[in-house]
Amino acid sequence: MRAPGFWWQRRPSLLARLLQPLGMLYGAVALGRMRGEGADAGIPVICVGNFIAGGAGKTPTAMALARLALARGETPFVLMRGYGGRLAGPVEVDPRHHDAAGVGDEAMLMAATVRTIVARDRPAGAAFAKGLGASLIIMDDGLQNPSLAKRLRLAVVDGAAGIGNGLCLPAGPLRAPLDGQLGQTDAVIVIGKGEAGDAVAKMAQAAGKPVLLARLKPAAAIAAQLKGRAVLALSGIGRPEKFAATLREAGATIAAERAYGDHHAYAADDVAEILAEAIKRNCLVATTEKDMVKLEPLWPAAERRRLIVVPVTLDFEAPERIAALLDSARRGRSEAV
Repeated sequence: MRAPGFWWQRRPSLLARLLQPLGMLYGAVALGRMRGEGADAGIPVICVGNFIAGGAGKTPTAMALARLALARGETPFVLMRGYGGRLAGPVEVDPRHHDAAGVGDEAMLMAATVRTIVARDRPAGAAFAKGLGASLIIMDDGLQNPSLAKRLRLAVVDGAAGIGNGLCLPAGPLRAPLDGQLGQTDAVIVIGKGEAGDAVAKMAQAAGKPVLLARLKPAAAIAAQLKGRAVLALSGIGRPEKFAATLREAGATIAAERAYGDHHAYAADDVAEILAEAIKRNCLVATTEKDMVKLEPLWPAAERRRLIVVPVTLDFEAPERIAALLDSARRGRSEAV
C-alpha cells in the first residue's frame, strides 16, 4: 500500500482539510492510548517507533541498537508485530524454517542480525523473550502501543519527509498530534537531511527532547559496485525515494524505478517484468535487503548476477549520544544527552 500523495504536501490540500475533523478524532484517541500505562516486562524495553504511518527507518535503527547492546554484553531480543505475516506468535524467528509469508519480511531481515520475536500480543512476546534469556528488549515499532512499559522511547523521522502536512490520519500521515507524541517520547532520531526533518528537529528541541542525527549508509563493497553503474531501483518499502537517494549517493545512475507498496508480496510475474525491463535497458537491478527476503526464492539462478542487494547501516553523527541513551536505559534512569 502506498501513502496518498496529498499527505506529503507542505500545505494541506482541500481533501486533507475535508478529512481533518476525522483526523482530529483519530489523533485524540491514539494519543489517549499512548498515555496508558503498560505492563512491566521485568527487563528494560527500548521502543523504536515513529510519529507517522509508513517507513521512516525504524528497522535499521533497531538493528543499530541491537549491535550496540551486544557490544555492551547484553542479550538483546528484538520484538516485532510481524507485519504481513500470518503467525500471531509469540514465536522466535528462525530464517531456516520461517519465511516472509509466516513472520513478515522485516522480521526475517532482523533475525539475520539479532534474535527476534514475533508477537501480536507485545507483553506475551516480551515474556517469551525473557524466558529465552533476553536481558534487553528492543521493540521495533509500537510507540503508540501502550501495552508494554518502555524504559526508552525513540521516535525516528525521515529527514526528507518529516511529518508531511502535519495532520493526523486519514487527513495526513501523523498517528497522533505531534506535540502530544513528543510528550510521550524521550528522544528523536532524524535520518538524512531535509528541511522537513529540520522542522521536526526544531519542534523536538523546543519541547526539550534530544535530537540525534543519522544517515543510512550502504556497505562500502556494495557502494563500490554501484559507482558508475546503471540500475533499475526496485523496492517495496514505505519511502522508495529514500532507497533511490541511497543509490544516487553511492554513484549509481538510476535508469528506471519499480516502487511497489510497503511489504509488497512479489509474484513470479513481477520478477519476469522486472527482468525484462532490466535486460531491455542493459542495467543491473538494485534492491533492498527487505525486498530480497521475498525475491530470492523467485529470482532465476541464471540472472542472479544481474541482481545486487544493497544493505544499509545506520551511521550516527554523534554515536556517543545514542550510546549514552542506551546506557541510561540499561541502568534504569533517563538522562539528557
